[in-house]
Amino acid sequence: MIPPPALTVDFLVVAAGGGGGFDRGGGAGAGGLRSTVTATGGGGVLETALSLSVSTNYSTTIGGGGTGGTGLGVKGTNGGNSIFSTITSDGGGGGGSAGNAVGLTGGSAGGNRRLVGSATSGTANQGFAAGAPNDNPSAGGGGAGEIGSTDGAGQGGDGVAVSITGSSVNYAGGGGGGSLYDLTSGGTGGGGTGGSSGLPGTAGTQNLGGGGGGGGDTSGTPGNGGSGVVILRYPDNYTITFGAGVTGTESAASGGYKRATITAGTGNVSWV
Repeated sequence: MIPPPALTVDFLVVAAGGGGGFDRGGGAGAGGLRSTVTATGGGGVLETALSLSVSTNYSTTIGGGGTGGTGLGVKGTNGGNSIFSTITSDGGGGGGSAGNAVGLTGGSAGGNRRLVGSATSGTANQGFAAGAPNDNPSAGGGGAGEIGSTDGAGQGGDGVAVSITGSSVNYAGGGGGGSLYDLTSGGTGGGGTGGSSGLPGTAGTQNLGGGGGGGGDTSGTPGNGGSGVVILRYPDNYTITFGAGVTGTESAASGGYKRATITAGTGNVSWV
């Protein structure tokens, strides 16, 4: 009998985005992104696939989105980390708010409110820094693919496109900074839109790890971050089992592989 191929698992591990800042607040950073396929975050080199064993539990956690700032002096919170086995991606940084203006570090960094301080940095090989401080709109959050505000003042940094599922999907875009006048775009890959006068920032997209948009003026609240995701690709000779507490699906075999997409929870997975 011919033995099955080795259980070599490619991965995409995306953490959750941070929450945007309050009152013309900074856009939140996207969740950190680590990948063995197509592209990884922060302009880094592709990671190495994992060599795993059958009938062995591997811990998995999907990070939940950060919360937007809830009032003066309250920054957005960081998104939760996403974990698979030995791989951890850091949650995105929360955006700075009125009275507490400097964004938080994270997988990608949260933007500062208005002209305060220096841009905050992201995590190496996972995401990028927030945009430089700017008066109006406030700085855009960093994305997995570029620094915040790269495509225009206050705009969220773009994420990266990964084809681990067999189709190209953009993940981990930063949130747009809050403004007095016009809505500010989030980065591709689920970044939330920055709010304007009387209009709230929007949330980052769930299971893409997008950062939340900063709120407009005091009548516009910020957006929360989008949750993370873990996607695994492995030879189609194997079947994955999702343990208690983990929400996931396994695709049909295609091109010699199956893919498991895990969208929520904390628990173990294993293969047979």
